[in-house]
Amino acid sequence: MSAPAVELVDLRKSFGKTEIIRGANLRVQPGERVAIIGPNGAGKSTLFNLISGRFEPTSGEVRLHGERIDGKLPFEINRRGLARSFQVSNLFTRLSVFENIRCAALWASGHRYEFWKFLSRLTDTNDRAERVVEMIGLARRRDALAMNLTYAEQRALEIGITIAGGADVILLDEPTAGMSKSETKHFIELIRDVTVGKTLLTVEHDMGVVFGLADKIAVVVYGEVIAFDTPEAVRANARVQEAYLGSVLADQQAAEAGPHP
Repeated sequence: MSAPAVELVDLRKSFGKTEIIRGANLRVQPGERVAIIGPNGAGKSTLFNLISGRFEPTSGEVRLHGERIDGKLPFEINRRGLARSFQVSNLFTRLSVFENIRCAALWASGHRYEFWKFLSRLTDTNDRAERVVEMIGLARRRDALAMNLTYAEQRALEIGITIAGGADVILLDEPTAGMSKSETKHFIELIRDVTVGKTLLTVEHDMGVVFGLADKIAVVVYGEVIAFDTPEAVRANARVQEAYLGSVLADQQAAEAGPHP
């Protein structure tokens, strides 16, 4: 049996005397799509920062395909096949859509810091970038500067940058935040399409996105993973309902119903 794509083993993180992650354990198998949910302040983004190398654990282990990566730098983890996006788009705003994607594709195409090469002659990299631009639905905007894209287009471009490097484990931090319902629906389909065959972990607050996208849901409360199961099982979990999900679903249903006459 293959090693989990991502595994957390008694992972802990403290800032001074404040313990944020309190012995988190999680095993995500290759190809699974996992949504990480929980109340504000539960430690979801901290978990992402620990997995991607932005934070170093106080104790415990983070493993990528069975190899320990805790303590490694973000670029070292990225080169082992893990990429992440952030809540706020992080783009080269004065480069075009194609140029942003090409920058991300250079390392995956085998090109390192070779400053004497002309980018226009790197056929493999350019072909890879063109395919990704097509995948994310921005072919018509190929030559537009990133700064001139709509918000949803910028988020799509960031997804493209995340996958262009060839990573097989993708972390998306609130990918649909700030989108309209129609944009969110389109974006869920985009995420499904571009992560086929990859392992996906996403932090998400929109329960419609969570239940529409995830194979499994990890519920984080007070720095611990209190449940990890299919969406149906998590929805029916009494402990999850008490700690988080019941109130969230009630609020969401009330918002969708609108004001009472």
